[in-house]
Amino acid sequence: MANEDRVRVDVDEAGVAVVTMTRAEHHNALDDAMIAALRKCYEALHGDPRVRTVVLHGEGESFCAGLDVKYYLQNPGRIDNLLVRGPGEKANSAQRVSYDWHVLPVPVIAAITGNCFGGGLQLALGADIRVAAPESRLSIMEIRWGLVPDMGITQSLPKLVGIDVAKDLTFTGRIVSGREARELRLVTHIAEDPTAYAIELARNIAARPPKAVRAAKQLYNESWGADPSPGLRLETSLQRDLLLDLASRM
Repeated sequence: MANEDRVRVDVDEAGVAVVTMTRAEHHNALDDAMIAALRKCYEALHGDPRVRTVVLHGEGESFCAGLDVKYYLQNPGRIDNLLVRGPGEKANSAQRVSYDWHVLPVPVIAAITGNCFGGGLQLALGADIRVAAPESRLSIMEIRWGLVPDMGITQSLPKLVGIDVAKDLTFTGRIVSGREARELRLVTHIAEDPTAYAIELARNIAARPPKAVRAAKQLYNESWGADPSPGLRLETSLQRDLLLDLASRM
């Protein structure tokens, strides 16, 4: 399955959907077509009962070099496309690049190679797990353009690093290697071949009971850092449903 010549999706027999950004000649930078393709991809995966896990990566040298700033600055009218928010939606079009993966019911693993800058890093942060090559390059780079990161980072970064680390990376826009990113907890695993590692991990997860995996993602998404009472109630509610489902199959 392909979308707008920007994204390709392949679902294997294990239920692992490999999502490949295919704008390699531009290091998979985000333009209107890429953003639209990622959104269509999310919608297709959300409605596909075969899918148990997702691996997200970029074709060519880089995962994603971030927003194609020149594309938008050359035609400022396109900026409105980034900021539009549909009726009842929490996230605008740009924020959905990251937030959609966070709310997708199944686990998402980002495989990071080459450049992972700005919006590209925020895209990766929307995944549940990140695997990076040791020499990959990651940066919250918006400050270099006189901008702030605004593609869902407020919903992802605070769960990974302290506010001092977040401010350091954001104020300076400095580039860190995959190794340093692991030390900072921006990424989960380091691997020489992040995509192969991510696919193996995804197949391991796909072999687990799918209802339980989905429930576990929902549990952590809705309770992490929240008031204890809702989280404890959610544990009970989700577990009751899973136990009743298990009992019905005994």
